[in-house]
Amino acid sequence: MRYVVVPWLFLIPILALHAFVVVFPAAQGVFYSFTDWRGIGEAEYIGLRNFEEMLFEDQSYRDALWRNIQWMLFFVTVPFAFALFGSSLLAKVRRGAMFYRTALFMPFILPSIVTATIWRYLYNPRFGLPTLVGYEKALLGQSDTALWSIAFADNWHFWGFLMVLFLTAMQGIPPVLYDAAKVDGANRWQEFWHVTLPGIRPVVLFMLMMVMIWAFLVFDYIFILTGGGPAGATEVLGIDIYKNAFQRFEAGYAAAQGISISIFAGLIVSAFAFLRKRGWEI
Repeated sequence: MRYVVVPWLFLIPILALHAFVVVFPAAQGVFYSFTDWRGIGEAEYIGLRNFEEMLFEDQSYRDALWRNIQWMLFFVTVPFAFALFGSSLLAKVRRGAMFYRTALFMPFILPSIVTATIWRYLYNPRFGLPTLVGYEKALLGQSDTALWSIAFADNWHFWGFLMVLFLTAMQGIPPVLYDAAKVDGANRWQEFWHVTLPGIRPVVLFMLMMVMIWAFLVFDYIFILTGGGPAGATEVLGIDIYKNAFQRFEAGYAAAQGISISIFAGLIVSAFAFLRKRGWEI
């Protein structure tokens, strides 16, 4: 009996904390998503009205969702390409390897406000990077460049994290596989495609799933650099939810938007779980 009870005695504090921090607020969010609530006072139950408005009437929600999809497409391509290329090069480095890894990983541990402030100065049209190429316009002040400029700044901070993960996975590949590939006459590209990539595929696919989920949670860099501007050009779901909850005082509607993000994340996880059942290594 004690072998059953004692483990639960140790788990109860953790489970209680998890329930207080995660389960209870999540349940509140689900409840308020079915109400007309201003964030204070009593909430009026309105059923599925918030979801109906979100899906069929709110054009700003659909525009924000499309920007999140664009953000996701950027981050499942550019950072992964940078990380795979950088890790494949560093895997061959022996002298000074730790220095290079630390230098490339360092931006990831910088606070968002620090990184965003650095890039705000770098994007300055009077003395920043645009002046070096003769493009003296505000990259963060134009609708067609603002979102991608923020995405590139976030990529600068993020791709080193992916690189370290991929590099660690590469170091677990048995060297005998590379020796066999060389005996068969494989070049560097063929070694990467037929040995390295299959060897790190579980890590790549798992991070692909996580990045797709994180793309719907983006908030900090956009909020710091543009606040959703100019003219709503960088307003993603996180920014739209923030404005609805704390500026327009439509907390019930914001809760419904938050539930939609959870649904998108659940669909992504379900898709990868289905692929795992089909034999994919994830």
